[in-house]
Amino acid sequence: MKYICKFLLKLWGWKTVNGIMPHKKAIIIGVPHTSACDFVISYLFYTSVGGVAHVMIKKEFFFWPVGYFLRKMGALPIDRSKGASVVKQVINEMNSREQMHLALTPEGTRQLDKRWKAGFHTIAKATGATVYLGFFDFGRKEIGWLETLPLTDDPQEDIKRMKAYYRKRKVKAKYPELFTAEE
Repeated sequence: MKYICKFLLKLWGWKTVNGIMPHKKAIIIGVPHTSACDFVISYLFYTSVGGVAHVMIKKEFFFWPVGYFLRKMGALPIDRSKGASVVKQVINEMNSREQMHLALTPEGTRQLDKRWKAGFHTIAKATGATVYLGFFDFGRKEIGWLETLPLTDDPQEDIKRMKAYYRKRKVKAKYPELFTAEE
């Protein structure tokens, strides 16, 4: 599967930046998130470098046979019903594993939203996971990660630093009108 994914990325003109995150427990931030294509490109990237990046998908999608394939691709079924804490579910899942790389989008939606969510921060603090600043840049056709985000005790300040990083990199979304890293 690794070589098929490499071939597809190359065929579509994408360049990968870095490989598997070296820490056993890691969160890779996926920005900008404006399209379902982001998942496809991300899956191809991490599989092409030999990794498995877990993603959260609502549990309703885990019916046979779809659920089988979602699990094989690293998807985690998440209960989003009233009263269910998604962050707590992910923390429990990550703490139950020796190694886990989790892909998250702080935007939380494929729609334009200036308010990025801090769930990644809570998960990283509770599990000891290292946060990597990942990107899928449709302008440069690059996908990967370049650096980590050392966390402070202030999630909102960490989100400001993260947004500044993406502004500086000038990442371009598939649908630019649906993305902003502005405050």
